[in-house]
Amino acid sequence: MDNRQAIGSWLSGPKAAAEEMGVDFGYPGERLGLPQEGPGSVARFGRRIAAVALDWIGCQLIAYGLITGGNLGAAGNWTLGLFVALTILTVGTVGFTPGKRALGLRVVAEDGGRLGIVRVVVRTLLLALVIPALIWDRDGRGLHDRLARAVQVRI
Repeated sequence: MDNRQAIGSWLSGPKAAAEEMGVDFGYPGERLGLPQEGPGSVARFGRRIAAVALDWIGCQLIAYGLITGGNLGAAGNWTLGLFVALTILTVGTVGFTPGKRALGLRVVAEDGGRLGIVRVVVRTLLLALVIPALIWDRDGRGLHDRLARAVQVRI
């Protein structure tokens, strides 16, 4: 076998090269026992980022209009604080934020149950750091979800 084939091209990457050689990675969530599509399947990246954007915009509007009285410079830190508080309170109680609910998503434990408050706090603080949320596994879960042993699923 030619080693260059195992490395993959710079366009397709090593995953595509491995798939061409017959490696089956399965679908996102298969290792967790989740369905491939429909309710209970792993939420896709587009929906997750849109849900975070909705929550962030809502927190930004509250911080700008109600807390800082229109001071855009002071609204940034308040927005982050509101976002963390909103996420901890709503995911910790009902399993979703307003943005996630609007897009039909829920955060659950890997076994399908609810997350405990400690895991919700860890997940939220890592999400607030942004970088852990940008590192994914093959199931499409961010590092913040992996460390909290959580998964975002479609409702």
